[in-house]
Formats: sequence, structure tokens, C-alpha cells
Amino acid sequence: MTTARDIDMSIRILLADDHKLIRDGLRALIAGEQDMSVVAEAGNGREAVELARVHTPDIVVMDINMPDLNGIDATKLILKNNPDIKVIALSVHSTRRFVKEMLKAGVSGYLVKHCAYEELATAIRIVIKDKPYLSSQIIGTVMEDYATDFKSDKSSVFSLLSSREREILQLVAEGLTSEDIGSRLFISGKTVSSHRRHIMKKLNLNSVAELTRYAISEGLVSSEY
Repeated sequence: MTTARDIDMSIRILLADDHKLIRDGLRALIAGEQDMSVVAEAGNGREAVELARVHTPDIVVMDINMPDLNGIDATKLILKNNPDIKVIALSVHSTRRFVKEMLKAGVSGYLVKHCAYEELATAIRIVIKDKPYLSSQIIGTVMEDYATDFKSDKSSVFSLLSSREREILQLVAEGLTSEDIGSRLFISGKTVSSHRRHIMKKLNLNSVAELTRYAISEGLVSSEY
């Protein structure tokens, strides 16, 4: 029987994924582990940052593709606010770009989603001991980056745009107006419009539709939006 004392001593986990079905599955998995408990769930990146601040979990299981704020930039903010938190990336992506950017953001582990249910508990127990954990599908990608001496990808959205510009690009691609974005980011709509013009100039794009297609191609937003 699990007691209150057991819960207090368990590994405290925040689940961040925009699909409730995934969160429910992960929560059920963790519920079967006596040394783990889910303290909060987030459906978007910005909510994950706030819940991490409020609950100070030991581990954040972070999806990469989420609305409002992508998992890469959300991870950077969480670790900036509290470097003691461990983040495990959870994604459908095993491509070099996403793996590299999440590792640069400071994650301690990286799981491919279709393996998550088999590997998550193991990954959590390894990461909590300050050791890294990578799915087998990810190791080859990391080794490839070492082999190429981690040459910078100058075409990546994470190289071309600042974190603020990526935030605005994502929200524009999700269909928010300049006023809505300004309200969410506590800046004026005029400032948002100025940022958007700079983004379009940097990317050599001429319309919101082109910005949206670019954001989807770079993985900032899902094609569902």
C-alpha cells in the first residue's frame, strides 16, 4: 500500500504533451511505479514553464511539438528558472536537427515516442541520478554529430531567429493576431508587428501563409494547426 510518506519521497514528474491521450498513457505507466508520482500535466509549452515554476518537479517529460511555445524553448526557460530540474525530451522526431537542439537546450534524456512506454521508467531512474539517457534510435544521430564535429546548421530556425522571434513565429503560425500575441507576451501589438516584419525579412518570406508553412516545416508547429 502506498503511503503519504512514500509519495513525498517519490520522484516528482511533470508531464508536458498537447495530446491528452499520450499524457493519460504516461500517467498510467507512472502510476504503476512505486517510486514515482505525477504532480502536474501541461498541454502546451508555456503552461509547462509555469507549472514547472509552481511545482518544482524532479523531472519534466517534455514533448517537442506543442502549441503556444515549442518544447525546445520551453526547456530552455524551465532550466533557466531552475537548473536542478531534469528534462526528458519525448518526440516523434529522431532527426538530427531536433535531437541537437534539445541537447543544446539542456535535456538529460531523449526518448522517441513509440518507445516511451517501454523506456520511460528506466529513463527517469537513470536521469534522476545525473546520468544521461538516450533511446537507441537517438544514439546514432548523436554519434553522427560527433563525427561531423557538430558543424552548425545555419539554415535552422534555431540559428536564424532569436527565442522571442521563434515565440512570435509560432503564435503567428497558430493563427493568433498581433493583439492576441502582444497580450500573451505582455508587449504591444505594434511591437509584435515589428517583430513579424523582421522575421519575414530574415527568412525572405512575404506572407503569413508562408510563415505558417515555414513554421510547420521547421517543426515549431504541427500541421494540425
